[in-house]
Amino acid sequence: MPNIRVSEAARFLGVSDDTVRRWTENGILTPVKDDSGRLAVDGLELAHVARDQAQLPEDPTRVGRSARNRFVGLVTGITADKVMAQVELQCGPFRVVSLMSSEAVRELGLELGSVATAVVKATTVIIETPQGKSTI
Repeated sequence: MPNIRVSEAARFLGVSDDTVRRWTENGILTPVKDDSGRLAVDGLELAHVARDQAQLPEDPTRVGRSARNRFVGLVTGITADKVMAQVELQCGPFRVVSLMSSEAVRELGLELGSVATAVVKATTVIIETPQGKSTI
């Protein structure tokens, strides 16, 4: 399993380096040393903690749907012309951008600072890894 440095682990989880260090001291994460002798954590263990620590906002629509990729956030940008609009959401640390009709923006009542949910249903999701890392 890959080892992930404390600073990177903190960035992935949206917490401080000190929080990750406290988690290693309290047994939430097992500390290991990377090749440079720096404090790190096991990638698989970090993935489990990330999933357990995730606190997703409640979806205000309360609508059932098959799409599993749902991002609740705040509208941070709307650029619209007569026909089309670009809407930006900030969903936690993630920026989600959607292109839609200007009519849809009006019908949905989207405005800066309003809460919205981005729903992504895709048959293709591209996953990338750092160059030189083996995925096998």
